[in-house]
Amino acid sequence: QAQLVESGGGVVQAGGSLRLSCAASGRTFSSYTMGWFRQAPGKEREFVSGISWSGDVIYYADSVKGRFTISRDNAKNTVYLQMNSLKLEDTAVYYCAAGPRLVATREYDYWGQGTQVTVSS
Repeated sequence: QAQLVESGGGVVQAGGSLRLSCAASGRTFSSYTMGWFRQAPGKEREFVSGISWSGDVIYYADSVKGRFTISRDNAKNTVYLQMNSLKLEDTAVYYCAAGPRLVATREYDYWGQGTQVTVSS
């Protein structure tokens, strides 16, 4: 059964950095679009970033552009999210996602369980 497992979340001070990882198992996701979403308390889940299977096409939400970097290692079936210059408003549960559609659709079939990121002042 296909499974996505996120790691790397935690508590960090504003201005700090974290690197999230998402390890895929149960099938090969190397041909799939991978993405990151987040959901803050009381808010809807929102798109953060997406990357095509080749890594050539990348999208970012405006709120994270210039601060976050998505990457993937298909040999390891893993996608990463490097988060720099973290702000209080980045606090959320971050979810990894995968799917066969184009990055622009922001539509995914597989989801991880989420990892908590808390940015403190």
